[in-house]
Amino acid sequence: MRRPFRAPPPTNTGPRANQDIRAPQVQLIDDEGNNRGDVSIEEALEVAQNAGLDLVEISPNANPPVCKVLDLGKLKYQTQKKAAEARKKQKTVEVKEIKMRPNIDTHDYEVKMKAMNRFFDSGDKVKVTLRFRGREMAHQQLGMQLLQKVKEDTVEIAKVEAEPKLEGRQMMMVLAPK
Repeated sequence: MRRPFRAPPPTNTGPRANQDIRAPQVQLIDDEGNNRGDVSIEEALEVAQNAGLDLVEISPNANPPVCKVLDLGKLKYQTQKKAAEARKKQKTVEVKEIKMRPNIDTHDYEVKMKAMNRFFDSGDKVKVTLRFRGREMAHQQLGMQLLQKVKEDTVEIAKVEAEPKLEGRQMMMVLAPK
């Protein structure tokens, strides 16, 4: 025999309000912000109803719980706005990659450094990858010198997060903005 589907009861997010407050006594703060002290829940609900507003539990863990007379819809709207503002200000740090060769030309190097500086200005990390091809593996010291030059050129604006290391046919180094 199949049982009918029953949706789980809705979970109420946010503070408890009005009849959801379970404490018999509460510390009441009225709509003008005056502390009325400890009152019974019935009296607090009556004050809120007379003001045409909601009784909202501000601090549920206090003894007795602190409740305030205010507009619940307005409170929810303001918390949503604050959360949206916080999300907007969040910056995800990306890792950008700059690829070079050991025998890079000076102009090409300068172009890569300009791009690197732009990445640092926008708050991103930069992974410098130096690729060796063919017989260039015999001259790894040239690659190490190039990465040291990159490190020296970015010392004022960036710090080395991962020192240069050789992995297979490429040498890598990670820089992060200061």
